[in-house]
Amino acid sequence: MSFNDPIAELLTKIRNAKDARHRFVDLSHSKIKVEILSILKNHGFIENFLVDEKNHKMRVFLRYTKEREAVIRGLDRISTCGLRQYVGHQEIPRVFNGMGIAILSTSKGVLDGETARNLKAGGELLCAVW
Repeated sequence: MSFNDPIAELLTKIRNAKDARHRFVDLSHSKIKVEILSILKNHGFIENFLVDEKNHKMRVFLRYTKEREAVIRGLDRISTCGLRQYVGHQEIPRVFNGMGIAILSTSKGVLDGETARNLKAGGELLCAVW
């Protein structure tokens, strides 16, 4: 199935798999998805992800607590294809008072909100994860 918005596809499939308590979810491969997933992995929201460039597929392993509760509480797509949201480095939101992260596409690459704030780089506000 083809999607117009690969980031919305990523977030929706992770949200649905988390709600169904699946161990992993399979996605189609794209560079921006790999960058977003590496940010999620570095911040501890997912366990790992594997990339199969030959078949253009990715597998994302979700992270759960010992009580089988998902570590990811919510995913929100902020900038959409129809309405892009751009912010300067001073307007980058703090998601749940620092408990979550904002992910931005900047001139220095795809960054989390705190790193973009420290580098004084604004850009397109892609999504928020908490």
